[in-house]
Amino acid sequence: MKKRALLLLALTPFLLTQCGDGSKGGDSSSSNSLTIGFAQAGAESAWRTAETESITREAEQRGVTLKFSDAQGKQENQIKAVRGFIAQGVDAIILAPIVETGWEPVLKEAQRAEIPVVLVDRGVQVSDDGLYATLIASDFVAEGQMAADWLAKKTGGKANIIELQGTPGAAPAIDRKKGFEQGIAAHPEMKIIASQSGDFRRSQGKEVMEALVKAHPNLTAVYAHNDDMALGAIQALEAAGKKPGTDVLVVSIDGVKDAFIAMKDGQLNCTVECNPLLGPNAFDAVEKAVAGETLPKKTVVQDRLFEASQAAAELPNRQY
Repeated sequence: MKKRALLLLALTPFLLTQCGDGSKGGDSSSSNSLTIGFAQAGAESAWRTAETESITREAEQRGVTLKFSDAQGKQENQIKAVRGFIAQGVDAIILAPIVETGWEPVLKEAQRAEIPVVLVDRGVQVSDDGLYATLIASDFVAEGQMAADWLAKKTGGKANIIELQGTPGAAPAIDRKKGFEQGIAAHPEMKIIASQSGDFRRSQGKEVMEALVKAHPNLTAVYAHNDDMALGAIQALEAAGKKPGTDVLVVSIDGVKDAFIAMKDGQLNCTVECNPLLGPNAFDAVEKAVAGETLPKKTVVQDRLFEASQAAAELPNRQY
């Protein structure tokens, strides 16, 4: 007990604010008595903010006490937060892992404490998938393939492509690259002439594209692993005297509201949806896991592709 108290004291700085009154009380199998830790990756994009809002809102609606930690894009912060949640004895943990690797030790700690972990939007690489209850996420490979298929049809299978990758080591960056490369493999005249990480951030997408457009003025298309990087790239293309959406086709992934505005304005050609509104699914899974139910190892969120011609009609429907 003394060790537990000391551990909690040491980890207190890494635990941020919480929603709810902080008291657990009653039967922990009922939704309104649960205390859940949510270890979020950061706030690097509109998509990430929408996911945080969805989970926070769902916790409030269900009367769940939510302890929230923003890792600010650093895995070490996330691991410290998860250890803090374990020390506090939460009923379950929702984790949006920044990268795929490096999670096994802390997940084993959660398992020993009998605290189920629900992964959202990104997976992990571990030797035993029993270390987490389930993963709720989109099929990132399929998203990359959809983007490639659209671009192949639009260009007749001929394009000089600059790729803006997401955070190195992150599941969506790995899989969206894999899916896109699979999608263009049948088109030898579709070539990725440069590929660099923009860390899923609009500012870095702009910065990277500023350098790449100078080095590769012959580009005809941009494939960005998320909308924020694409929007940054659009700014850089305009500054370089190119007309995004016309001189250079731009395709990206996420389907955030700003992407639909850019499509309506003719600057972005296509976005593949990746739904961040995972709160209801996450808490459904948490309640089942806490009750001892066995969950499927992965629940795939269904996504759609939107072209510029659909933007004006779809824009009022976007919730993020």
